[in-house]
Amino acid sequence: MQPGSDYFSLPHPIPQWPQGSGFATSRINLGELEVCQITKFEFIWGCNLSMDGKHGVSFYKPISIPDGFFCLGHYCQSNEKPLRGFVLVAREVNTQHNSDYKPALLNPVDYSLVWISDDSSDENFDTCGYFWLPQPPEGYKALGFVVTNKSEKPNLEEVKCVRSDLTDTCEPYRPIVDTYSNFSKVPLRVYNTRPLHRGMYGRGVSVGTFYCSDYWNSVDELNIVCLKNLDTNLHAMPNMDQIHALVRHYGPTIFFHPDEIYLPSSVSWFFRNGALLYKKGNSVGEAIDAEGSNLPSGGTNDGTYWIDLPCDSGRENFKRGNLESAKLYVHVKPALGGTFTDIVMWVFCPFNGPGTLKVGMMNIALSKVGQHVGDWEHFTLRISNFTGELWSVYFSQHSGGEWVEVYDLEFIEGNKAAVYSSPRNGHASFPHPEITFRVLELGIEQYEIIAAEYLGDGVVIEPCWLQYMREWGPTIVYDSRTELDRIIRVLPPMVRYSMENILNKLPLELYGEEGPTGPKEKNNWIGDERW
Repeated sequence: MQPGSDYFSLPHPIPQWPQGSGFATSRINLGELEVCQITKFEFIWGCNLSMDGKHGVSFYKPISIPDGFFCLGHYCQSNEKPLRGFVLVAREVNTQHNSDYKPALLNPVDYSLVWISDDSSDENFDTCGYFWLPQPPEGYKALGFVVTNKSEKPNLEEVKCVRSDLTDTCEPYRPIVDTYSNFSKVPLRVYNTRPLHRGMYGRGVSVGTFYCSDYWNSVDELNIVCLKNLDTNLHAMPNMDQIHALVRHYGPTIFFHPDEIYLPSSVSWFFRNGALLYKKGNSVGEAIDAEGSNLPSGGTNDGTYWIDLPCDSGRENFKRGNLESAKLYVHVKPALGGTFTDIVMWVFCPFNGPGTLKVGMMNIALSKVGQHVGDWEHFTLRISNFTGELWSVYFSQHSGGEWVEVYDLEFIEGNKAAVYSSPRNGHASFPHPEITFRVLELGIEQYEIIAAEYLGDGVVIEPCWLQYMREWGPTIVYDSRTELDRIIRVLPPMVRYSMENILNKLPLELYGEEGPTGPKEKNNWIGDERW
């Protein structure tokens, strides 16, 4: 199964973005280097990974490189997915040379052969694959590997090495392939790479190349690196007009579980309709104004304050939220050294209902476990700052989540993806539904940009409630024994005993209620998503 040459494209063309800054200009200045994102490739070599030939992996070199730019390494991906990836090419832009000047880019001094496939194997698409590691000059680093289908060493002009101070540490993640050579009797591991220093203040820039090693070489210390963005102004990040254009063009629609009763609301609706602020040692709650201006600002979650629902007869209806008032609260921040933009969309629900325990084909509704006042969930659009193209979407699922590539998204209108809030009562987000969802949705028409720190002070006025760092719900510990016994009684006899042993070992505190902290207290506010 040799891959096709068609590159995956979004369902609809990308619009002309508003002018300003260096966003979507195809090139990004990193200080002494200017880089360009290449998405056109020439197939070099590949191999099948299954007897039926349906699963394989392919290696490519970038083509259509602009004049004056140089390749840094080759690209690899699985053939089970549409061709969709990039590598960066670079050129030097430093024109002021002093006596200590060292070029930003230099040819490698040699190549070392890392791995060779067996050219007599039927698993190969075409001839034999040779994997080469560039040997950099002193004071320089290699950023990727070179793959050939001939035994001769690559030309020293094939790739450039980068001066060490312009690079950052990268790490392997998501193995692409484990394969074996009958010729060398040595297996090969191939990984994607990503910057080690990520998040809003991380300056590591992903080059798009892969890392490879044999089983006897540790992946703890990589012999390749990524780039570093030394441009403190992050000029490729979108301005305010461009942010609004991106949100309007890519903003998804959230679909809710057909049995969901605890729906989102706006934060101001939550405050206006009776949410109360409590302080430790005081049993009487204080009303919160619509903007949250009387909430304690800053500090840490020290347990001194919390928010709770009203205690009157309307409490149960209050839990159900108010979809008409609901908003998507948008945080815009740099990603991967300012070469991408993360548009993080937060959703608030006044209440998170009890969970459901899945045992095989059985779904057991819980009466209390998992419920809490206040619920913050999010999903994230990752946008390429080279083109303004949607690259992937992160679906948050409680303490973790997953990045989903655009070819695996469900587009419902233009380049707008669907986000499914599931399972019932959980408010976690998923790219596809497990069941048929009803037409009860939250669209992008109602959104508010609550933070974009890189734009500078005063450009985005952050709401008062965003500075509240304590819990949005009370902590309640209740007797879980009744709940556990009810669960065990409905289980099939063959699993009842083992499940009872497991549940009996869990601390009872797990079955209490604890309200979440707000968006700024989440580790992904400054850091990268968990992936």
